[in-house]
Amino acid sequence: MLDQKEVAEEVFSGTKPVEERHRFDEARLAAWLADHVEGYQGPLTVEQFKGGQSNPTYCLITPSRKYVLRRKPPGKLLPSAHAVDREFRVISALNTVDFPVARAYALCTDDSVIGTMFYVMSMEEGRVFWNGTLPSVPKEQRAVMYRDEIETLAKLHNLDPVAIGLADFGKPGNYFSRQIDRWTKQYRASETSRFESMEKLIEWLPRTVPEQTHTSVVHGDYRLDNMIFHPTEPRVRAILDWELSTLGDPLADFTYVIMGWVMQHDGRASLGGVDFRELGIPDVDEVIEIYCKATGRAGIPDVNWYFAYNLFRLSAISQGIAGRVRDGTANSPRAAEAGKRAEPLADMAWSYAVKAGA
Repeated sequence: MLDQKEVAEEVFSGTKPVEERHRFDEARLAAWLADHVEGYQGPLTVEQFKGGQSNPTYCLITPSRKYVLRRKPPGKLLPSAHAVDREFRVISALNTVDFPVARAYALCTDDSVIGTMFYVMSMEEGRVFWNGTLPSVPKEQRAVMYRDEIETLAKLHNLDPVAIGLADFGKPGNYFSRQIDRWTKQYRASETSRFESMEKLIEWLPRTVPEQTHTSVVHGDYRLDNMIFHPTEPRVRAILDWELSTLGDPLADFTYVIMGWVMQHDGRASLGGVDFRELGIPDVDEVIEIYCKATGRAGIPDVNWYFAYNLFRLSAISQGIAGRVRDGTANSPRAAEAGKRAEPLADMAWSYAVKAGA
């Protein structure tokens, strides 16, 4: 019997047979791989990864190596969502500066191959952790792993987008204003019910946006279960899931990360309420110190506005998942559960907005 600390890894880790709704012509894919992926040699076996809410992700197994395929889901989609072409572009750019990402092999924009756009990257072997307390990791390694997670984020934020060919990967300035507008539109497009807290956030957030002082590549969903750690060493080997990446304010990424230190631990990545010293995990002040030292910042401004924004965005994303459940295009069998989080997240966001002066 699995205990609560193990259940997340069991539910979300590993592969499964390809779901019926996500199947495609594997022979057609194999022919495309032979033409577009250097060194590819079949025969090909395809499995589907269990984790993920957004883009169906597959393990491509050949006699000599494994690959990963990420595709847009079939069916009706929200505008600008499921941007696998943007994922491919940013991973390709980061390949040039020895940043820990998978190797990008090829992008296919021809829907006739498997039904939707997709890209292929290397399969990076290692460990994915869904439980922020890291129960399967020796206590003495946990602080090292969290330090590397934060320093890797700082490394991303310290990169010059122009120097790595991403000068036009996002619009300059006004990042939070543009994101609030984007997620408001996404929320409206998939609205299944009206949340009073969300309505107040949609009115308040645009009026109170803090000044943007830095622009960098931002990941957009930087969290523990979106990274692969080395199989035996306490270091990050690859950052995954770049669907929401763009140019923006690095504080969006960092405050999203530290929000995990205050949201109540439920067996997943969040750490609120745990005994950091007993677990050997750095507390939020130590995490802020690590990030500021690595990026040359004097400190982090009051986080309540940023927490309100991040929770607003998560609520909009959850509402999008609920909309996909309604429309029959949701990727994960746990999507209905995720969609139900939209209103509680909006309520939590408004509580932080109140702390920020709303």
